[in-house]
Amino acid sequence: MTHRPRTETTLRTHIDTIAMNGDIPARRAGFARLAGPQPGAERVDMGGVPCLAVGDGPVLLWLHGGGYVFGSAQTHLTLAHALAAGGVRVVLPEYRLAPEHVWPAMLDDALAVRDALGPGPVVVGGDSAGGHLALAIARRRACAGVALISPNTDRTGRSATRGRTGDAMNDDATDAWLAAIAMPDMPPDDPDLSPLLADLAGLAPLHIELAGAEMLLDDGLLLARCAALQGVQTHLHVTPGLFHLFALWPDAVPEGAAALARIARFATRCSARGGST
Repeated sequence: MTHRPRTETTLRTHIDTIAMNGDIPARRAGFARLAGPQPGAERVDMGGVPCLAVGDGPVLLWLHGGGYVFGSAQTHLTLAHALAAGGVRVVLPEYRLAPEHVWPAMLDDALAVRDALGPGPVVVGGDSAGGHLALAIARRRACAGVALISPNTDRTGRSATRGRTGDAMNDDATDAWLAAIAMPDMPPDDPDLSPLLADLAGLAPLHIELAGAEMLLDDGLLLARCAALQGVQTHLHVTPGLFHLFALWPDAVPEGAAALARIARFATRCSARGGST
């Protein structure tokens, strides 16, 4: 398409018309068409990893979603610009993707970017698989805060919503297929695959945004409970009725713009207070 959807109704029609099947290059092209035309950004190199960056202010290191197989920094620039409008500098790494590079290649890239950003306050965040990756960074490096949109957190069957149908952007079979490509031969209870089972004590303040109708709803709810029980300062917001990754289209879905504004406020508070909100 040559223009972006402007309403939730036209967005849902757009999603329905994009084929996400065939081989992996075809699916990657489909995801790019799904994300739609994107604004520009500054190209930077961080720790040897190419990145895109937008905005000025405290740094928010954002990891894009796409199941570690699809997506790129480029597909998430509308989201990044909406975050930057809240007064943060958003850095989006072009981390390596599977199947060409399996875990921990993407983690190694993300950690290289985090290390290159230096010792100052950095908030780390991400959507879907990017949220999973942000959690992995926050468990290994000091962060001022952790902001997640619909993260994958559990592969052990604890979620009560993974069997849902009707999520416009995700389903359990595709989600499991992507995990098998990106993180092959890992047992379900490995904390890198299922961070719900990780030691989260000492994690920086956590902000989670979820969609009420998405398949991964319970992944996020379970993470919020687990983190809170381990003493993590936890902020949770669930937007009823919407689907996975609704915040990719803040120009079409006002609730997506609101979610990103909440994340930007969270990031600026965390940065100002060194991780204490």
